[in-house]
This record gives sequence, structure tokens and C-alpha cells, in this order.
Amino acid sequence: MSLILVVIHVVVCIALIMIVLLQTGKGADMGAAFGGGASQTLFGSTGASTFLSKATTAAAVIFMITSLSLAYMAGDKTGGSIMTEVETPVAEQAAPVTPGTGSTPEAATPAAAETPQQPEQNSTK
Repeated sequence: MSLILVVIHVVVCIALIMIVLLQTGKGADMGAAFGGGASQTLFGSTGASTFLSKATTAAAVIFMITSLSLAYMAGDKTGGSIMTEVETPVAEQAAPVTPGTGSTPEAATPAAAETPQQPEQNSTK
């Protein structure tokens, strides 16, 4: 289904580009008044604007519908896990600290208080 939507979406994109490029700009009427080549259109001087405007509208609507459909289908996927037989590990909880049993940093590291500190050496003599 998504492959069909992608193909339709690409075809509509190309058609929309071609339809927009076939349309004449709003300033083309002035060039036609002075003998420019803009008056020689494929569908005549007035027929092109209504036909191409309707074709542009239809192509834009189809483009939006296919875009929304593809976005919905891409976001709706629920991926299955390849590790279905492996149990999820349970996180270990830390033992609660009771007041008065060494919750201060000094009591927690008695070995650090017993190590002698070395005197600083002064490099400037």
C-alpha cells in the first residue's frame, strides 16, 4: 500500500511541477500587447488560465492527501523487538540511609582522615 502511495506521490509531484511551469506569469499580458511570443499559448489566450488553474488545484489536493497519508503510515509503525525471550533486568534499589549511622562524609571515609598529608614543596627558593 505504501509503495503505491509513493508512486502516486512522485507522479503527482512531477505533474505539479510541469503544470506550474506551463502557466504564464501575470506580467505576460503586457508582452502579448507588443507582439511578444507569450500570446501563442497551447490552449489559447483565455483557456489556459482556467484549465491550468483547475489542474494545479487538483494536483495540489492529491499531493496533500498523499503527503498526509504517507506521514500517517510512517508514524503509525510499531516496531517489534528482536529480543522477545530476554527478560528485562530489574534495577537494584539502594539501601536506605538511617540517621546516625554515618550519613556524614567524615564518618563515611575514616581511612581518608588517617592518611598523613605531605607538606607542600615550595619551588621558589
